[in-house]
Amino acid sequence: MSQISVRNLTFYYDGSFDHVFEQASFSLDTNWKLGLIGRNGKGKTTLLRLLLGELTYQGSIESAVPFSYFPYPVTAAQYEQPAADFIEALRPNCEQWRVICELSLLDADAEILYRPFGSLSPGERTKLLLALLFSGENDFLLIDEPTNHLDQDSREAVKRYLAGKKGFILVSHDRDLLDAVIDHVLVLNRRTITVQSGNFSVWQENKQRSDQFAEAENEKHRREIRKLKQAARRTADWADQSERTKIGFDPVREHDRSISSRSYIGAKTKKMQSRVRQIEKRIGREITEKENLLQDVEQTETLKLTPLTHHKQTLLTLRDYGLCYPGAEPLFGHLDLELQSGGRIALHGRNGCGKSTLLKMLLHHAGIETADALPSESGFCELASGLVISWVPQDASGLSGTVAGYCQAHGLDLTLMCTLLRRMDFSRSQLEKPMQDYSAGQKKKVLLAASLAKPAHLYIWDEPLNYIDVFSRMQIEELLLGSQPSMLFVEHDVRFRERIANRIVSL
Repeated sequence: MSQISVRNLTFYYDGSFDHVFEQASFSLDTNWKLGLIGRNGKGKTTLLRLLLGELTYQGSIESAVPFSYFPYPVTAAQYEQPAADFIEALRPNCEQWRVICELSLLDADAEILYRPFGSLSPGERTKLLLALLFSGENDFLLIDEPTNHLDQDSREAVKRYLAGKKGFILVSHDRDLLDAVIDHVLVLNRRTITVQSGNFSVWQENKQRSDQFAEAENEKHRREIRKLKQAARRTADWADQSERTKIGFDPVREHDRSISSRSYIGAKTKKMQSRVRQIEKRIGREITEKENLLQDVEQTETLKLTPLTHHKQTLLTLRDYGLCYPGAEPLFGHLDLELQSGGRIALHGRNGCGKSTLLKMLLHHAGIETADALPSESGFCELASGLVISWVPQDASGLSGTVAGYCQAHGLDLTLMCTLLRRMDFSRSQLEKPMQDYSAGQKKKVLLAASLAKPAHLYIWDEPLNYIDVFSRMQIEELLLGSQPSMLFVEHDVRFRERIANRIVSL
C-alpha cells in the first residue's frame, strides 16, 4: 500500500483557451477501488493520460508504483492474429498462465486466446484485455469505460470480476457498475477535484445534500444583496437630494439657512456617499461568496422534446419475423412485436443477437439507409405510412467539422441545436470547436441533440448512452418520462432501461 500524490497540477491543450486542470491537488491510496466521475469533456481520460506520463504538465505527480491502462491499443495487424501471439507486446513480461487464470474469473474460455482477435465479440475482447491488465503485479490500474457496447451478461461478468479486485481507477458512467465495484470516488467537479469514500450512490446522496445546502445559503445571500441594494439606493438618493440643496436656497422658506451652511451640507453629503461605497463593497463581497458557494453545484437544465402525433395507433407490426445473413445461422426468428403510439420498447439480448441489425432494417423500410450490409428477412413487417423517424446510431466516432456545418448538412435548426447542446453542458467555446476534437461523450451528445431537434413520430436509438456522463443520463431520463415519446431502443444501462421502457423484448 502506498500513496499517489498530485500537487498543483495544471494542464491545458495547445490552442485551447480553457485549462483542463488548474492548480489541482489530491492524494490517492493504491489499495483503493476508485471511481472517477465527471461531466463529459471535464478531463477524465486526460487525467489518466497525465498519470501515464503521456502529456506534459505543470505541477507534480508522485507515485511509487507504475501505471497500466485499459484498453490496450491493438493494431490492425494484431486484429488478424490470436491474442496469444501479441499479449507480451501489449504487456511486457506477461505470463500466459496468469491470463488464463484471470479469464476463468471472468467466465471466459481460455480458447479465446488462440482465435484471431478480430473474430472475437466485443465482450470477449473486453474480457481478454481485462485479464491481461490484471495479470501483472504491483501496477496501479487505470480502467477507461470497460462496459461500453457490452451486453448484460458480459457486464455482469465484468462487474463481479472488478468487485473482487483492488488497486485501480475506474472511469465509467454505469451507475450499477460503480455501485457494485468501487469504495472511493474521485470527482471532477465544475471547478474543484474532491476525493470521498463510498460508492456512487453514497456520493450522489452526499452531493444532493451539499447542493441543497449551497442553494439554501445562496438564497440567503440573494436576500441580503437585495436589502443592501435597497439601502444603497436610499442612501444615494439622500446624498443626491442633500447635494442639490448645497447651492441656492429660498430665504423665505429656509430662513435658518445661510451661505455658511454650504460646508455643513457638503460634509453630510460626503459622509452619505462614503456609506454608499461601503455598501457597494459589501455587495461585491456577498456576490463573490455566493459564486464560490455555487461553483460546484450540478444544475441540469430541462430538455424539451416535441414528438409528432400519428393518425394511426399502431406504428410498427412484426409477425413471425426473422433476419439471417447469407450462409450464416439466423440472427433470430419468429419475432412478434407491436409498437403502439406512446410505447417505449427496449430490445434486450446478448451481443450479436441482431438488436442493432433489426433497428437498421426498420430504418431501411422507412427509407433511411445506413452504410451497413443488410440481411435477408422473413415474416411480416409493417410501418405506419408517413412515419417520421428520428435516429441515433451507435457509432459517433466519424463526426467532424463544425456544429453549424452538421446542422446545415442534416437540415437542422442551428439555434435549437446549440440550445440543446448548451443545456447538455456544452460551453459556448466548445460549440465553435471542430467536432473531431470532442470527447467520445460530447460526440454522442451531438447525435442525441440532433435527434431531439427533429420532431418525429418514432425515436429509434441504438445504445444512446455510451460515453454519456451520469448527470446527462439522468437528464435524458427525466426528458423521456416527461414527454412520453414512442421509442424503440437498445441500451445496456440497466437503470435507464428499467426506468424508461414500458416493455422489454428479448431476442
